[in-house]
Amino acid sequence: MRLGTTEIVLIVILALVLFGGGKLAGVGKALGKSIKDFKNEVKEDTPEEKKDGEQTA
Repeated sequence: MRLGTTEIVLIVILALVLFGGGKLAGVGKALGKSIKDFKNEVKEDTPEEKKDGEQTA
């Protein structure tokens, strides 16, 4: 099941009404930082696994 443009707009409007713009900005910033940190950790772990002789399928 895919979300269309109308559904996404309704979800965003509902979130703005419930949480307010300032709170959502903070949540978005925290989410972006978390994703960035996760990607950095994945990149750092990949060479270590190859050095240890482990192979990924």
